[in-house]
Amino acid sequence: MKPYLAAAIQMTSLPNLEKNLVQAEELIELAVRQGAKLVSLPENFSYLGEEAAKIAQASAIAQKSEKFLKTMAQRFQVTILGGGFPVPVDSTKVYNTALLIDPNGQELSRYHKVHLFDVNLPDGNTYRESSTVMAGNQLPPVYASTDLGNLGLSVCYDVRFPELYRHMALKGADVLFVPAAFTAYTGKDHWQVLLQARAIENTCYVIAPAQTGQHYALRQSHGHAMIVDPWGVILADAGNSPGVAIAEINPMRLDQVRRQMPSLQHSVFL
Repeated sequence: MKPYLAAAIQMTSLPNLEKNLVQAEELIELAVRQGAKLVSLPENFSYLGEEAAKIAQASAIAQKSEKFLKTMAQRFQVTILGGGFPVPVDSTKVYNTALLIDPNGQELSRYHKVHLFDVNLPDGNTYRESSTVMAGNQLPPVYASTDLGNLGLSVCYDVRFPELYRHMALKGADVLFVPAAFTAYTGKDHWQVLLQARAIENTCYVIAPAQTGQHYALRQSHGHAMIVDPWGVILADAGNSPGVAIAEINPMRLDQVRRQMPSLQHSVFL
């Protein structure tokens, strides 16, 4: 593993599959032009709309999303994470699926979101992800890449459950993905600090592509796609607009932090 550039893409996805894929392609190309070898797209990158409409189109969204990821990876010769799109389980439920694709268009790793966002927020908004999403039942995979390091997958609300990330760290993860569509209300207080915590406590890089802005009448996302280093330093932040956060993933920095703070070796209750 040598140093390389990674990109966390920030989108404002809409209830329109084709428009979202056009936006994603433009941002992937922007990231590649800046030298990124590992590109990550946020949760709901290909569709973000009302749940009933999502379920009605789930098969088409799943097929086109997977084909898009494989085509983009091959075209630009990069590894791509599609941070979350619906894959049908039956006529009423989908898996919220993250998919990692290599430059040959081959699937490397797949993860079904385990923790579902069923929350009543103080701003009056209620979210029931479980109404249309089936929770995964497998711990996140860690894909061992010779060129990119060991890559651990998660999705959005997972970030509030540190045991998931400790599992990946103990499996050797160097990079933790947290693709998200964090709400504007919770994001302003919790997004950055949670990402920094997961990076610090596991001495890993965190790559967090994100949604931003207004998607439809009742849905607004926080933004601030970012890349955090193993010491908790924010290396790149995409702010509030669609764009790309790019930073270097450096194995020497990983080694340095892990020597200086060998907390994973000191854990007692495992």
